[in-house]
Amino acid sequence: MNRPHKRDTSIACIKDLEVAAAHKLNKNVREYYNQGAMDLITLHDNVAAYDRYRFRPRVLKSLANLSTSTICFGKDVTFPLGISPTAMQGLAHPDGELATSRAASAFGINMCLSTYSNTPADQVIAQSSGTNAYAHQLSIMKDYALNMAIIHRAEEAGYKAIFLTIDCPYLGRRLNETYNDFELPPHLSLPNLPPSDGNMLVRDSRIEYDDHLDWEGIKRFRESTSCEIWLKGILTAEDALLAVEAGVDGIIVSNHGGRQLDGALSTLDALPEVVEAVNGRIPVHLDGGIRRGSDIFKAIALGAKYVWIGRPVLWGLAYNGQAGVELALQLLYDEFRLCQALCGCTSIEEISPRHLARLHTDGRYRPLS
Repeated sequence: MNRPHKRDTSIACIKDLEVAAAHKLNKNVREYYNQGAMDLITLHDNVAAYDRYRFRPRVLKSLANLSTSTICFGKDVTFPLGISPTAMQGLAHPDGELATSRAASAFGINMCLSTYSNTPADQVIAQSSGTNAYAHQLSIMKDYALNMAIIHRAEEAGYKAIFLTIDCPYLGRRLNETYNDFELPPHLSLPNLPPSDGNMLVRDSRIEYDDHLDWEGIKRFRESTSCEIWLKGILTAEDALLAVEAGVDGIIVSNHGGRQLDGALSTLDALPEVVEAVNGRIPVHLDGGIRRGSDIFKAIALGAKYVWIGRPVLWGLAYNGQAGVELALQLLYDEFRLCQALCGCTSIEEISPRHLARLHTDGRYRPLS
């Protein structure tokens, strides 16, 4: 893995990166990236949920052979973290998704590209040196032919998986986009989609979200591609069981970064019931709220096989392009490795619920069973 040659001493954690990025972004873009639905309850709870758990560190274990690596989409990745699909990265930096892809490849982690990318899918994956794998997210639209065109382009370019976003039959009510009359600047385009006037609130009929999609439709997608099909947006055991029945390859526990239904469960709180329902039949990943490497450890301890991050990458990109994204990844890697070591785990497989405790009604922190 290639590492940054010199650490930026002004940025010691992801919070520092968020603050630094805020000075680089105009108000419209900053609020588009950082805010979510309605009163931001779910957005904030995604972050706060991690603080409801405490560690149970184990001591006097030799760490001579400590390894943070794991396998995801057939690649041996540096640690169990990937880059989530985030829209319009060209708003953060002129290199946009190209810089993010180069950083992901340099660091040896996987990346998922958004339907709303400012860069064509084949150009994004072409930045990889082959050390990592790529997924392509699909915001499912009423125009089935357009959906399939995106999937087939991704398949031909070498993407390993399609992340179907299933929590968006209607766009969440995002007040900042209304207040700011948010539009895509004229110098940027959305090459996955038909030409439009750039207004993200007014959509033509071809790209309206598919509010008729059901589980039979998921099976149709499953049969249409050789890519793996993952469902992004599941928060309940009931839907997790239906996903298994539908024959998908995996689940991403996600609430769209708090951008859809405000008041929905945080992803970390939803994770245990989904993991229990799936019972190992398909892998379960998670995104949402990760701001520290120790948060990654907690998600793995609760059953996630891999986690994905969005906003910290955007902050790194806004701060300093590819180098800023690599800085974000380095911070999270260093924190995760330290947490893993101090909890006495020499491998990802050793991380378990017994490494965590949660406050009970009697006022005591008790180990998770």
